[in-house]
Amino acid sequence: MELHTLKPTFGSRKEKHRVGRGHAAGKGKQAGRGQSGQTKRSTVRLGFEGGQNPLFRRLPKRGFSNVNHIEYQIVNLYSLEEKYKANEIVSLESLLKHNLIKNTLPVKILGKGTLTKKLTVQIPAISESARKAIEKAGGKIEVK
Repeated sequence: MELHTLKPTFGSRKEKHRVGRGHAAGKGKQAGRGQSGQTKRSTVRLGFEGGQNPLFRRLPKRGFSNVNHIEYQIVNLYSLEEKYKANEIVSLESLLKHNLIKNTLPVKILGKGTLTKKLTVQIPAISESARKAIEKAGGKIEVK
């Protein structure tokens, strides 16, 4: 047995059926697509309903989507109070370690709850109430 003599077992490989290649090929003339018309063509536009006004045009449009909208992961002060000890640094890595966020997408700290510990916060997005509460507790905010 040599490498150049190897062949797949008979019947294990099957050639794909080439449609639209004449009567003798078995799928000639209409190539298995039935009679003439729009459905015989290769594509029909998405949402096309045969000329009837399509659903996406019949329904009313409301509002808009802001392309510049940033979806923040929210962390509240009561979570920081619960998970952190005094004089610790609150950063993206430490929030991940404490399971307060799922990934390193933008994070914002909000002021729900109270904070009694002195913390150093290194998160760029922080609400005004959270900023006041952290500074009142003796902490620092180092925006990167």
